Order: sequence, then C-alpha cells, then structure tokens
Amino acid sequence: MDDADDVSDQYTPEDVESSVNAYWDAHDAYEAAKEAHADDPPFFFVDGPPYTSGQMHLGTAWNKTLKDAILRYTRMSGYDVTDRPGYDMHGLPIEVKVEEELGFDSKKDIEEYGMEAFIEECKSFAERNREKMDEDFQSIGAWMDWDDPYRTVSPEYMEATWWAFKRVHENGLVERGKRAINQCPRCETAIADNEVEYHEIESPSIYVKFPLTDRDGSLVVWTTTPWTIPANEFVAVDADMTYHAVEAEADGETETLYVAEPCVEDVLREGRYEGYEVVAELPGEELLGWRYDHPLAEEVPDRADGEGVGQVYAADYVEADRTGLVHSAPGHGEVDFERGQELGLPVFSPVAGDGTFTDEAGDYAGQFVRDANDDIVADLDAHGYLLASGTTSHRYGQCWRCDTDIVYLATDQWFITVTDVKDELLDNIEDSEWHPEWARDNRFKNFVEDAPDWNVSRQRYWGIPLPVWVPEDDPDPSAEDILVVGTREELAERADGDVDPETVDLHRPSVDPITITEDGVTYERVPDVFDVWIDSSVATWGTLDYPSETEAFDELWPADLIVEAHDQTRGWFWSQLGMGTAALGEIPYDEVVMHGFANDSEGRKMSKSLGNIVTPEEAIDRFGRDPLRAYLMSHDQHGVDLSFEWQGLEETQSTLNIFWNVFRFPLQYMALDGYDPADADPSEGELTVVDEWVLSRLQSVKAEASEAWDDYAVHDALNAVLDFVTEDVSRFYVKAIRERMWEEADSASKRGAYATLATVLDETIRLLAPVTPYLAEEMYQTLDGEATTVHQRSYPTVEDEYHDPDLEVDVAVLRAVEEAAANARQQGGRKLRWPVPRVIVESTDDDVAASIRSLTDLLADRVNARSIDVVDSFDDLIEVAEPEMGVIGPAFGGDAQEVMEAVEGVRREALAADEFVVTVDGRAYELTDEMVSFRAEPPENVSSAGFDLTLDDDRASGTVYVDTSLTDDIESEGYARDVVRRIQEMRKRLDLDVEERIRTRVDVDDDRVAGFVDDHRDLIAEETRTAAFDADADGLVEEWDVEGVAVTIGIERLEAEQRAA
Repeated sequence: MDDADDVSDQYTPEDVESSVNAYWDAHDAYEAAKEAHADDPPFFFVDGPPYTSGQMHLGTAWNKTLKDAILRYTRMSGYDVTDRPGYDMHGLPIEVKVEEELGFDSKKDIEEYGMEAFIEECKSFAERNREKMDEDFQSIGAWMDWDDPYRTVSPEYMEATWWAFKRVHENGLVERGKRAINQCPRCETAIADNEVEYHEIESPSIYVKFPLTDRDGSLVVWTTTPWTIPANEFVAVDADMTYHAVEAEADGETETLYVAEPCVEDVLREGRYEGYEVVAELPGEELLGWRYDHPLAEEVPDRADGEGVGQVYAADYVEADRTGLVHSAPGHGEVDFERGQELGLPVFSPVAGDGTFTDEAGDYAGQFVRDANDDIVADLDAHGYLLASGTTSHRYGQCWRCDTDIVYLATDQWFITVTDVKDELLDNIEDSEWHPEWARDNRFKNFVEDAPDWNVSRQRYWGIPLPVWVPEDDPDPSAEDILVVGTREELAERADGDVDPETVDLHRPSVDPITITEDGVTYERVPDVFDVWIDSSVATWGTLDYPSETEAFDELWPADLIVEAHDQTRGWFWSQLGMGTAALGEIPYDEVVMHGFANDSEGRKMSKSLGNIVTPEEAIDRFGRDPLRAYLMSHDQHGVDLSFEWQGLEETQSTLNIFWNVFRFPLQYMALDGYDPADADPSEGELTVVDEWVLSRLQSVKAEASEAWDDYAVHDALNAVLDFVTEDVSRFYVKAIRERMWEEADSASKRGAYATLATVLDETIRLLAPVTPYLAEEMYQTLDGEATTVHQRSYPTVEDEYHDPDLEVDVAVLRAVEEAAANARQQGGRKLRWPVPRVIVESTDDDVAASIRSLTDLLADRVNARSIDVVDSFDDLIEVAEPEMGVIGPAFGGDAQEVMEAVEGVRREALAADEFVVTVDGRAYELTDEMVSFRAEPPENVSSAGFDLTLDDDRASGTVYVDTSLTDDIESEGYARDVVRRIQEMRKRLDLDVEERIRTRVDVDDDRVAGFVDDHRDLIAEETRTAAFDADADGLVEEWDVEGVAVTIGIERLEAEQRAA
C-alpha cells in the first residue's frame, strides 16, 4: 500500500485526474489493459462515426462516455474488445464549413475556385478537426485506439463502400430514375429525408380556381406553394367524398364553384361571397375525368401537356381539409410524383438545382421559385382565378447543414431500391436486440416500414464518388447497362489508362477522367458522389478494412454492439440495416443501445440562440471528469433525454467525495498496524455480524450491477453501487466499525474489520472503474497497485459463500427501527451520544420481531440503549381523551368550547373515576360515549416514532418507543461522550496523526458535571489517545458549551521523547 499520508483529506477531481493521466501515460496503461485481455474471446464494437465538422458538445461527451464505460466493463469482464474509433469525414457537413471559411455562397463559387483546390481544403479541414476531436474525446477519459481510427476518407474505407455498392448492384437493387426528392437550393444537391430538419415558417395561403374545360364552373384548390402551380398536371379528389356545386354570389355576379361538402362554408367565407346556393351534390367518383384549363396557361406556354394532363383523378392523400381538392404537381411533391407515375403522366419540373425557374417556366424563368410567388399570385388574380389570398404558419423542411429551406424537385438520381427488400429488412430487424426494446419494436420498425427507396447520389464534390461507369453515348442507361467497380484492384484492371491500386486517390477529381472500355463500348464515370450516410452504412466492415483485409471480418462480423442516440433510428441504425440487407442479406449488428439527447434544465435543445449551452469543458473545469461521467451515466441510458442541471452534477461530485472519505478512512489505521489491504482475506479475521452483512450486501450489489450491465442499463448498475457506498458502507458500516479501527491493540476482530473493508473497497473500486476510471485508478494504485492498471483486473462477480439474503433482511429491519429510534430521540430531545435506559420495538409482524431479536446487541449499540425490548403491544401507553366537537357542540351549545377544553388530554381512568362527568365553573356536564374518543400516548419521558418497510413484497410496520428518562449514570456517560467529541474535533484542528498521543485538561464550570466527567476519565483517555490529564496542557485551548455547561478543554502534543517512550 502506498503511503497513507500522501492521500488528500478531500477529493479533488482535478488533482486526481492530472495524477492519473500522467500515470497512464508513463506506464502505457491502455496498452497494458488491452494486452491483459488479448487472448480473451473477441467482442466486436463499432463506433458510430461523428462528423469532423464541429467540436465535442455535451451530447457527444455523453455518447463517448457511455461507449467508454461499456468498453471498459466488457474488457474487465473477460473480452478482447475492438475499440477502433471512427470519423465521418465526407459530405455536406464538411463542405458547408469549408464554404463558410472561404466565404462561398454557392456551387458557382466552388467551380470558380476549382474543384481540386476545394477538395484539398475539405481534406485539410476534416483532418484538422479530427485531430482536435481526438483530443476532445480523450479529455473525458475515453480509452479507444486513437492511434488507428477508421476514417471514411481512407482508401481502405472508400473501397469498402465501393465493394458494398457493387454487391447491391449484383443483387439487382441499384436503379437510376427520376424521383421527387428534397433539394437544397443553396448546396444544389439532393438530400435524404433524414437530413431534413423542420422549423416554423410563414407561407402564402391561396385559394385558386381551376376553370373547367367542358362545363361551367371552377374547381377550387388551396396551396401554400404558389410556385408549384406552373407545374400543375392534375387535381386530386377523394372518390368517396361528397362534393357540392355551389352558386356563389359576389358584387352582383354569380359563379359555380366545386368544393368538398365539409369545406363549403369555410371556402365561401375566405372568398367573401355574399351568398350561395348548393345546386348539386356529387360523389367524388363523378368528378373523375373532368378536364380543366391550366390557370397560368399564358404565362407558361411550355407547361406539361399530353394525354391525361389537366384532369381530375382520385388519390388517397386527399382529405376534407381546406377545399377537399388537391393541386398536384408530380415534379414537385413525393405523393404527387407517385400518383402521377401510377397514372402514366409526364414529370414536369421547370426548376434548376439552385431553385431558379428554367426556361420551361415561361414568364417566370430565372426567378428563384419562392421569389416568384408574388408574381404568380398577381397573375392568378389578373386572370380572375384567385379566390382568396393570405398567409399561414406551418412547419417546413430545411437543409440540415446550411438551414436553407428545401424545394421539392423531380430529378434523375441513383437509388438503392430498398422497397424491393422491405420484408427482408423487417425480418432482419428481429435478429437484433435493442436496449430499450421499445425503440426497435416501435420507432425503428415504423420508420423502416415507411422508408422509400434510398436516394444515394449527391451532386457535390467532397464525398466518395459513385463507382458507376455508364456508356458515354447513353446519358440514361438502365441498371443492366452500367459498370460498377468494387475495389481498387478491379479499377486498375479495367481502366483504360494506368492506375496504381496502391496509390490511386478515389476522390474527385482524380477518378473523374478514368474511362473503361469493354466490348467496344467506352464507359465514363457519373459525376455524382455518395450520400454521406452511405459512408457510415458500411462501418461494420469498414472498421475491419474489409475487403482489403479479410481475416478480421471472417472472425468478427457482424458487430456485437453499436451505441448511439435516438436520432439514429432515422440515421445510422437505418443506413447500416439498409446496406447490410441490400449487400449481404443480413443486419450488420447484434445489439443496439439507444440513449437520449442532452438538453438544458427545462428540457430545451441547447443552442447558441437560446444561450443555454453547457460545454463539457465548462463542466469539467467546475467539477471534474469523473463527476461529469458519473452524472451522465447515472441518468437513464435507454432512450430518455437528459435535462442537465448543475445541482445534479454537484451532488454527484459530493457522492464521489463520500466514496473518497470511505477509501481514506482506514488507511492510517492500516498503516500503523502494518496491514496490507492488497492481501485482504475475510476468512483470516474474526467477522462480526456487520462484517458478514456488508459482505453479503456487496454480493447483492454485484448481482444487481451484473444484471443491469447485461441489459446495458449502465445507470442502474452505477446507481446501485453508489447507493451501496453512501447508504450501506458510509452511513452504516463505517460507523459500526469505527471503534474497532481505533483500538490500539491488535485483535482478530480488528483484522476482520480491516479485511472486510479492504475487500469492499477493492471490489467497489472495480465496480466503479468503467464509469469513474480516474478515481478508481488512484484508489487502486494506493491500496494495491500490483497490476499496471485497475482495468487489467476482472470485474467482480458474486461469491456465494458471502451471500446471506436473510441477514440482509434482518439488517434492513434493524435500520428501519434505528431510523425510527433516531426520530423518537429527536422528539424527546436526547442526542445519540447520550445513552437511554431502554428502547421498545412494537410490531405485530413476526418477521420484524424475529429480525430484531436476532440483532438485539447490534441494535442496542446502534441506538445507544441499555436494553432492547421487542413486543407485539406496548402496554405502558396512556389513553387520553379527545372531545368530539360534532357531538358536544349540539349537546351543550354555548358551553361546548369550555367543556371540550376540560375534556382534552384527560386520561381515560380519570374520566372513568368521575363517571364521565366534567365540572366547569362549578357546573357538572355528563358525557356520553359518543362525545369522547381516546388516543394512545407514551408515558412521560417516552417518545415514539413509526417505521415501515417492504419484506418479500409485503409491507411491514411497527413503532419504536425510546425511554429518555435520566439517571446519574446516564448523565455521567452522556457528558463524558460530549467531552470526547470536542477533544476529537480539537485533534483534527491540530492535524494530529491517528496514533499521536496528547496531554489533556478538562475544566468544567459545574461541580456536579465535573464529577461526572471525572468518573469517566479512563473512557475519555482511551477514546482520545490521552496519555495524561495535565492542568498545563495548553497547546490548543477552547471553551465549549456542553448542554448549557461551560467546559474549557486544552490539549497538546506529547514531547518527542515522551512519544518515543
């Protein structure tokens, strides 16, 4: 054991963590821990790669801490853990940051700057940020293989992506086609549904009349996107809904409008019509096939045309809302597109990737679509087709990286047709175990069930290029006519020019000019790059450098575990499932832990705009790494968001400080006696009942923690251990053994206490090591230090020989009784240091009585009572009267108050002796049984308090009575123990070692109390290490108030020669 004097009196996280970091670095502790478990069974963990576009925030600190705790626990549980960290270094997250640094506003700026130069900037930014994020994650104690992270920009990882996509193509699941997609007009690229974030915006709200071609009247539609009307191709209705033909009058003119029956009143109110008449009622089915004229035919002469355009069709997305008829533009909406495809309609989308109208949009060409809204509304009004106009607030999607509002476009993209393997996807989900289970069975399944085909192409620069080559003279090839390259070696073999597979850069623009000629056809690569979610979708084999390296993949794949927050049900959890199923037919992970988000104390998302951001650095500076880790891990890890509170973090640090105090408590005693806690063996000492109990509690806590870890409920495991430390060890066990530690002479009992506490500390340290590694390491190196690091040690398991559940029940009852006795003492004004003559435990529960009788001596010591009685009924209770006002009032009228005062608190026997007659001012009042009830009270000098607890799922209860009457003997011991406490406080102020002896003087300003103190000089000397009572002891002199009596105490160190003697 290290020198106990080097252990600080207070837990200072900064000092501990600085010391341990230096120790870890000097002794290669991480490598030692890995080496210790290198021959253990493998555990394949895959790190979800964060984007290297920002810095660690509280949420990512939580995420990395949870992963680190799990990996440390798993390694200590006997596994060779794969702990390679990962980084997502491609995609819009990086591009947008680089554009901000360069002051770019659009893709045009990038083209002018030069694609190659821009990509080099992206590489440099991503790598710089990765290095900083390495430091961030290591700053919270995350132990991973930081020297060898997987990077999505590496040739091996990019090859893993190409290989997977080639497998998907071989499985017939790659398709190129026109679909309605989310387009970011600023980034000028498609983005996936899960890359769209929603916010509240204000949009136009217009009601438009579409004039019917072959009959009088107009169809009324409503829209918040006037800019999509130029692309209108059909109006949708509900075939089963009832529609009304309404003759509406305004300004002396009448027109016929067709509106869904439930919407008539609202529509006419919006149009400010003066009156109306329903002239016909039609089922929606009757409207099918009706033709109408495009309301902007003059402005958009090249609008969609052809068979079927400009008609009414049924659609299942129509609701009885606004008008009950829906303007539909297949080029600008997902459901519109799908219905248009079913109807065989063309796709008209006169909008470029930057959100401006093309020449096909006629008069609106060149305008940004939303900027054209006012012109479109004005033109509709000029034609007489604008029924009403206003604004409305609603949620609308924006780009996840640049916060630009999206537009819906129908463009040619590359897709993985996951809808073709939807059943396999859902079946594969069943092969995974989730923590919590509801996340898989509800949130994740629901998302997968509704998932559309996966748009994997992006019209950007910094990403993994699609490994797709198409015939140079065929701009729109089928999937069967394309070439997909799966590896660098394959590219070198098939390329027209020389390509070195060892050095080729697979990024743009290096791969762009490479052509492949086969069977007389020359193929050129498509310019798109992959959706960044494709990058991370291959992480389970990309981590293993597959297909470049095959051995690890064959041994380890699929992953044993992945861990991320609940947003990844739409992100990484999904992309891995999609790619694993499409490429390999399997789900690539066995288990998932899904945690929540870190919010502010009010449950709001942390953001700069709200000014509510708490950074990990700030939390660490104020309270330390281990307290932050423990605080984060004490919260429910199963999908529940955290509302961060500084008070909670402070309380966690206080809890760890309690553990520190328990740890340092025995060190000086052990050092004095030459006891080495590293050699602790409870079987070699004499164990008392409290030793046996705490060892049994330790086994129960280990079992509880192990069960929690099996479910990755880290919070339950941690909280069980911390509760054990604070409630069982600190509050109960340490207090119970303090006197045994203080004994000067060696004894079997003392060795038993040493061995027990050393065992508890050793195993508790290892139980907490995954979550609080710095504190655990500091304590382990102090107590033992045989291993290079505590993380080479095994995680504790249950030892049945020490497990005694019945004893734990008995002590649980005792502690409930002890607490009740403390409450009763407080009521009686008697401190615990002062003994009481007796404590009576009353309970009708046989199990409670049996538990207390088995631990009578221990209870007497805990409650400082001369005797303990256990009864099923306390016969000394006194019954006193309580007047019943509801009966006395009507009986005695104006005299009732005086009668009640006379009755209140009178003993039953006194009332009975007077035949229940009370006298007030000479007048007798006879009481009936109904006028008085009785309550039981303890006799004088006896106070009481109740207790209750759960035993075997049943409630048990009782009452504790404490006799607080005083005798000279009790007073004498009480005053003596008060003096002992004051001397002990003074020893601390002199910073005396445990074994250091003193001279003491005690002057009491009361002869009677002075006699009491003199009677217990031997007790005082023994408890305070007083070698002699000396009237000249004045090294430290203080005057104390002890129960109203002035007591002057002086103490001083013995001279060196006296100490030596």
